[in-house]
Amino acid sequence: MSEAETLLYLDGVTVTFDGFRALNALSLVLNAGEMRAVIGPNGAGKTTMMDVITGKTRPDRGKVVFSAATDLTRLDEPSIAALGIGRKFQKPTVFEPLSVWDNLLLALAGDRGPRFSLFARQTSQEKARIEAILQTTRLTDQRHRRAADLSHGQKQWLEIGMLLAQEPRLLLVDEPVAGMTDAETEQTAALLREINKTRSVVVVEHDMAFVRALDVKVTVLHEGSVLSEGSIDHVSKDPKVIEVYLGR
Repeated sequence: MSEAETLLYLDGVTVTFDGFRALNALSLVLNAGEMRAVIGPNGAGKTTMMDVITGKTRPDRGKVVFSAATDLTRLDEPSIAALGIGRKFQKPTVFEPLSVWDNLLLALAGDRGPRFSLFARQTSQEKARIEAILQTTRLTDQRHRRAADLSHGQKQWLEIGMLLAQEPRLLLVDEPVAGMTDAETEQTAALLREINKTRSVVVVEHDMAFVRALDVKVTVLHEGSVLSEGSIDHVSKDPKVIEVYLGR
C-alpha cells in the first residue's frame, strides 16, 4: 500500500483515564475513499478513538497521522476540523427554529463571519451547493420546514448535510441510525454509500443489519484494541467476536 493511498493512520494509540485503559496500542489504517464500519461492545474504545482523531482527547502515546503528513495529536479541535475532518455525534444538533435551507446555509464552508446575516444575498454558487446537499440527504421536499418539525431520521440527515456543507475529506459518524425506523435506517445506509463516492467515511454503529447494508470492511474493537477485521461475514464468524460481542 502506498503512502498516497492512506488517508488516516493510527499507530500504537493508548489512552488511559484514571487507570482505565480506553485505548490499548490501537492501530488502524483507513485508505482515501474508503468507508469503514467500527463495531464492538460498550467500553470497547469506539468513542475514544473518534475523540482522539478529532483532537478532543490527547493520547498518552501513539501516532495519529492524517493525509500522510499531519500528526493530529499536535493539533487542537478547530485546526483538525479545518483540515477536513467532520464529526457527527449520535444526538443531532441542528438549529431547530431555522428552516432546513437556513441550517445548510449557515453551515456552508467559507468565511461567513460572526456578523453574517441569513438575509444576506446568497450567491448562485451557494444555492447550487445547498440544492446538491438537499438532494444527497433526501431533504429536497423539506427545504422550507423548520428543523424542529423534522422526524428524528430527517434531523440526522440534516446534520450530515451540514457537515457535508463544510466539505470534509473524512466524515466520522457516530451511531447514525439509533432510534430510526427501518425505512429511515435503509435510507441512511444508501445516503452514506452515496457520500462515500466522494469522501472517506468512518461509521461507529451497533446495528448489525445496518452494518451489513453498508457492505464495507468492518473493524471490531474490544478493550481498546482491534479484535478482528474484514468483511461483515468474516467478523461475524470469528469465534473471538462471537464470544465478546455477538454472542451476548
